[in-house]
Amino acid sequence: MINSHLPGNSDLFIQIKWIILSRVIFAVVLIISCLVFSSGENLSFFSQPFLSLYNIAALILILSIVYLIWLNKFKRHLILAYFQTIADTIIVTAIIFVTGSYDSIFTFLYLVIIIYTSMLLLQKGSIIISTLSCVQYSILIELEYYKIITPFMGQFYLSSTIDESHIIYRIIIVITACFAVASLSGILALQLKGAKQDLKMVQEHLKRVEKMAAMDEMISGIAHEIKNPLASLSGSIQLLREDTKPGSYEDKLMQIILRETNRLKNIVNDIRLFAKPRTDNAVEIKLADAIEETIELFLNDPEWNKKINLSTNMNKNACVFIDPAHFTQILWNLLKNAAQSIKGHGQIKIQLKSSRNNRVYLTIEDTGVGISHKDFNHIFDPFYTTKPDGTGLGLSIIHRLIDTYNGMIDFESTPGKGTVFTILLNNIPSKGK
Repeated sequence: MINSHLPGNSDLFIQIKWIILSRVIFAVVLIISCLVFSSGENLSFFSQPFLSLYNIAALILILSIVYLIWLNKFKRHLILAYFQTIADTIIVTAIIFVTGSYDSIFTFLYLVIIIYTSMLLLQKGSIIISTLSCVQYSILIELEYYKIITPFMGQFYLSSTIDESHIIYRIIIVITACFAVASLSGILALQLKGAKQDLKMVQEHLKRVEKMAAMDEMISGIAHEIKNPLASLSGSIQLLREDTKPGSYEDKLMQIILRETNRLKNIVNDIRLFAKPRTDNAVEIKLADAIEETIELFLNDPEWNKKINLSTNMNKNACVFIDPAHFTQILWNLLKNAAQSIKGHGQIKIQLKSSRNNRVYLTIEDTGVGISHKDFNHIFDPFYTTKPDGTGLGLSIIHRLIDTYNGMIDFESTPGKGTVFTILLNNIPSKGK
């Protein structure tokens, strides 16, 4: 299932790559700093705690190589992200231990880990890492204070030099700082992710609008030219049927012609709707109510009600200005596409939420076969279809209708796992609030 709460695989790959590079740079800087400091203080390069820091830096470099191999050879990038951030907290705890524990200046490294974890794993991951950091730091200080472990390089035990209240105060400060940073960086990471998704949606939408704009006049003209001959053809066939014996061979042929003529009429109507959708009947509607009505009609269809488990999570107050028939057509087509992509039994999730910038996000997520990568750039193109009996106008019309109401549509899909369509519309404050 597509996880909408985490960065996409390509983004995660790039972020992990940069963090591995940053970790290598940190290890090199740590080694150089130890060499410079020991030289300036006329100390041996291999005296403590420098030797331990060299070993830690070497471990960081070795782990970075392992992470890089994992990143390029295996697909479980999410597990790698969790593994390396947890390992980093342990390494930072070791650095703090060898540099004085309570007096160490490297406590801030916990905050650095929490910040880049929020970039990788958003708020949930940053909270987990901040918890681990706080637990490790607290245990380290407490074990030294109660003389369970010996301070590195044989320093005095904390209990003999520092009052217990100061220990507790330091631990509380660290815990507060870690969770504050985790909370704030998690919120910022979520906002950044949302902004990037909106920007991507705008860019993709504008590309498709430009592509479709070049076809509008031509398609509209073709539809107009086809409409009149079709009407004449249909009328002529109906007149001929009046002089034909019902059930005869000629009558059956004429029925076929009429059926195909009606099919062509429907295609022409779809083309006209794609070329010039009208907004004369647009009104303010409560989206949750309109969605529930469409779902009820959809699930009444015996083709879908036995194979589809449909769930919703909706903001009941979200309102938009749109023709109800147009909205029903948009949602019905997306539900139908989602259901057709599911082999056997599957699930469709509908989520409706409002943002602070007066936008409404409607997502339709399915557990179907997904969209092939080769079709990604064409699914909204007029007359492009992967279905044997499709016209290739369904998603094109949806795109045009949404654009007519100054909205946008985008999708994410993982072949073999499912697809998520996201519709962005302008929110109207509900009068019932």
